[in-house]
Amino acid sequence: MSEHIDENVSSLINQLKDKYEENSQDFKAYLEGLVYQEYTSYWDYIMVDTLLSLQKPKTNIPDEEIFIMYHQITELYFKLSLHEIKQLAQKKSNLTAEFFAKRVKRINSYFKNLTHSFEIMVDGMEKEQFLKFRMSLLPASGFQSAQYRMIEICSADFLRLVSKDKRDLFTAESSIEEMFEFIYWKHGATELATGKKTLTLTQFENKYASKLIRLGNEYKDCNLMALYRSLPAEEQKHAELIEQLRQLDHNVNVNWPLAHYKSAVKYLQKQPQDVAATGGTNWQKYLPPRFQVRVFFPELFTEQEIAEWGRSAFEN
Repeated sequence: MSEHIDENVSSLINQLKDKYEENSQDFKAYLEGLVYQEYTSYWDYIMVDTLLSLQKPKTNIPDEEIFIMYHQITELYFKLSLHEIKQLAQKKSNLTAEFFAKRVKRINSYFKNLTHSFEIMVDGMEKEQFLKFRMSLLPASGFQSAQYRMIEICSADFLRLVSKDKRDLFTAESSIEEMFEFIYWKHGATELATGKKTLTLTQFENKYASKLIRLGNEYKDCNLMALYRSLPAEEQKHAELIEQLRQLDHNVNVNWPLAHYKSAVKYLQKQPQDVAATGGTNWQKYLPPRFQVRVFFPELFTEQEIAEWGRSAFEN
């Protein structure tokens, strides 16, 4: 005996019927499919078993699994950040300062979690274990995180990513292809002894250079700085947006590199000569933010703040 269908259920059925018929689909067939469809479970939806099977250590040293899982978590946070940036770029034509501020606040939350969680890397692994299994990772390096490079490219005018001593060679109108040759992180991926490109950098460029250049061109007019400038003058005075953008600059360009530096000092600093990173990168000159002075949103900082960029945080 069929029960009476209330108005809410009837309305939903009609909405479903309209949805499928709009695309010339057989509504009754889809209803029949629902009868046999299994319930969704947490482990299937999140793909827990697959996720937990993605750790493939190169050695039998226990702490290597910590190292792998932490970096996988990092990449997921980077993906979340890019997800927010993409939403902002898509709303360029009708973007408001309020929406902008809320999305940047999300990205700041992701990076705050990342920075604080780096204690896992600093205190969560035995130095002796790390210095053993790291040799099996050559020439792989966290330097090769393409998503982090994408966040940088999607945040600022490309000129801001050019190595500090080469920025005067270009203008905002210079091509992405020209500036890419002098992007700051290439300087950090040179062999300590010879100054030549490391295999780490060569691998990275072979896989990602063309993709990153395309992204630079795609976001030339819709990176976060460009989006801020596109807002009406009154909207650009939005206090919360300004604060969130300033925080983002510090989170990405000061706090995150310094978290890496703290880890590198613990695991790689060794007298009389520091240990090279797994990719041979020059971490002593590459990680401290005061050397490169990367600032996404220079218009939101005073000249004195930029002149002292990262200095107090580095000293602390």
